[in-house]
Amino acid sequence: MPEFLHIYLPLSHFASSNFHNETGESAIHALNYETAFEDPLLAEIGFAVASELKIETSAGSLFVESLASSLAARLLQKRASVSRTQLFPRRAHHGLDQRRLFRVLDYIDANLEGDLSLESMARIACLSRYHFARAFRQAVGESPHRYVSAKRLERAKALLTRGDRPLVDIALTLNFSSQANFTRAFKQATGQAPGQYRQTAGSQASKSSLMDARHSLSVFA
Repeated sequence: MPEFLHIYLPLSHFASSNFHNETGESAIHALNYETAFEDPLLAEIGFAVASELKIETSAGSLFVESLASSLAARLLQKRASVSRTQLFPRRAHHGLDQRRLFRVLDYIDANLEGDLSLESMARIACLSRYHFARAFRQAVGESPHRYVSAKRLERAKALLTRGDRPLVDIALTLNFSSQANFTRAFKQATGQAPGQYRQTAGSQASKSSLMDARHSLSVFA
């Protein structure tokens, strides 16, 4: 039995404000209904969504939000009854200036242990979701969801090193759906399971403390 993936996009994804177009309240009316068609890019987007649903990463919701925006843009680009110029008029779109970028990065850092969304970050940057994702990649060198994933990995390392906080608590705090998904992602990124990393970090800290103590004794001897 082959697998099926149904994707439903709310009307808000096609709103003119998402693409800075000037065609009216929504470009949804420009879409042509088709019972069946093939589009390699839409297929790749679908595969990426399906993959995320299976493995559930910590920044998966951001990733799917980005994919949804790309999917909506692709549908408008290829399936709309009006021209591309009408849907996406040429306009100078500037990337994130340093002030807005730092504001977004500070917001991400302050909300790593919360529910970050592409919508909230785009709002901080005063951009649409679609253009924020592109501007963020240009400014930082990676997509929002990859940046958030890396920052959450750093936070996980810090939480594991600080003490004996339960692994499941750390997993849920950093937006993983389960301890198992957290363990899989952490091991894939570091080569160690979270428990092993904690033991190694604790052992290294003990050795460092012992060396510092010996150095102090030699100084006072």
